[in-house]
Order: sequence, then C-alpha cells, then structure tokens
Amino acid sequence: MALENDTQAPDFELLDQHGRSVRLSDFRGTKAVALVFFPLAFSGTCTGELCALRDNLAMFQDHRVELLAISVDSKYTLRAWAEQEGYDFSLLADFWPHGETAKEYGVFLAEKGFANRATFLIDESGIIRASFITAPGEARSIEAYRAALELLPAHV
Repeated sequence: MALENDTQAPDFELLDQHGRSVRLSDFRGTKAVALVFFPLAFSGTCTGELCALRDNLAMFQDHRVELLAISVDSKYTLRAWAEQEGYDFSLLADFWPHGETAKEYGVFLAEKGFANRATFLIDESGIIRASFITAPGEARSIEAYRAALELLPAHV
C-alpha cells in the first residue's frame, strides 16, 4: 500500500543518470521534491509522461520543486533515454537492491518487477503533502501535478 499524505517521506540515496548520488534528505530545508515513480524507460506511456514533464518543467521551478523521476532501470539506460528525449531533470536508478525505494513508498509491483506510476509531492520538511497513482497503463495528467503543487506551502 502506498504511503499516505501527511507522513514522513522515507529517505533514500540513488544514482542519477550521470552516476551522481542523490539523497532525498539533501533537499530538506531548501526545496520541495516531486518524486515521480515510473515503470520503465523507453516505454510508450512513460516516454509520453516524462516528455510532458520536460515540457512543463517551469511549473515545478516556479514552485521551487525539484523533479526526481525514479525507475528500476540502470543509470546507463536512464542516461541514454534522457539524452534521446532531452530530459533536463534527474532520473534515478532504483536498480539495486531492485526496486528498494519503490518498495519503501509502497508502489513496487512485485509480480511485474517495476514500480507503479505514482507521484509524491514532498515539502521542504520531508512530509508527503500530495500523492496520486494511476491505473496500470494510464498516464498521469499535467493537471494532477498542478493540483498537487498547489497543496505545497507557499514561499515568501
């Protein structure tokens, strides 16, 4: 079962598509974070979803939100995909232990070996403020992201 809103987001450390270590807690006190779990790089629905995020990246930047997309793919696969599609945000490899971060967030589909399409908006203090999951094969809408971003505390 996926983690609920108003709970502490589990910390994690994963490698991005460039092999750099990214830790959720490094954003604490400085930026909110959008965790975007997706099944697999290069698949049609995932490509469409992440291209929509790429094309609307300013929406996240305007809210001072770091966009982190996570899948069970290797950092090498994620780098090739990011370069092909022009993704200018971090793609994190939940490769080994296989799907461990997705499991911590309750969105790993063990029978399929990858994460469900799930999004968690985490505020600067590390609390999940909004989340949404779509049915298998169903893309998330940009409107769902907009609505979730509005639930984050305003910055002065």
